[in-house]
Amino acid sequence: MSIDTIIELKDASILQKDNLVLSDVNFEVNKGEFVYLIGKTGTGKSSLLKTFYADLPLTKGQGKIVNYDLQKIKRKEVPYLRRKVGIVFQDFQLLVDRTVYENLAFVLKATGWKNKKIIDSRIGEVLEKVDLSYKDYKMPHQLSGGEQQRVVIARALLNNPDVILADEPTGNLDPETSEGIMKLLFKISESGRTVVMATHDYNMLKKFPARTFRCEEGKLIENVKEIIDFSELS
Repeated sequence: MSIDTIIELKDASILQKDNLVLSDVNFEVNKGEFVYLIGKTGTGKSSLLKTFYADLPLTKGQGKIVNYDLQKIKRKEVPYLRRKVGIVFQDFQLLVDRTVYENLAFVLKATGWKNKKIIDSRIGEVLEKVDLSYKDYKMPHQLSGGEQQRVVIARALLNNPDVILADEPTGNLDPETSEGIMKLLFKISESGRTVVMATHDYNMLKKFPARTFRCEEGKLIENVKEIIDFSELS
């Protein structure tokens, strides 16, 4: 693992319960890189992301992310790993009975932040980054889908993570809104954070090209100088 490598899998097997999803996975991503995971539904994109944030155990092969060994990580270490890894879900997973501010404050308090002034300041910073500075008092249902996804990205940024894992972040959004989310994720990557994004949104992939890995028939294959036939993947 080089000094710039922030995620690495070597000869790894990705399992969902006892089912082998991907085998012989070799994957390496550097700091500040933007990488896509593509492939049909059920080919292992989400399982791979879940392995990175230790929701699925790595039982075969080697794996490291933000200096945590995914094979040796202890349960008590997982919350600390997840402070360094921000997660963006397709279905938002916001607390519907709390305001935007309260959603973000909940995460900070759960990860050990106590000083209200510092919490207020951090929430203001992340909302400014996602262009939602004046929406902190709103309830999730008062926001558009794109705005809710921006709140989710703000939530992922709260603990200043080294890596953002985004699972179909534009999957429920219209094309124009999706483009705004993509620009935001690329801006986050350009600030020095690694972004790994699983997607079906191949129009966005054409508009925002980056290094791409494909999950297919139990393998993870890097698309090197290869023309992707997008019609086959939808």
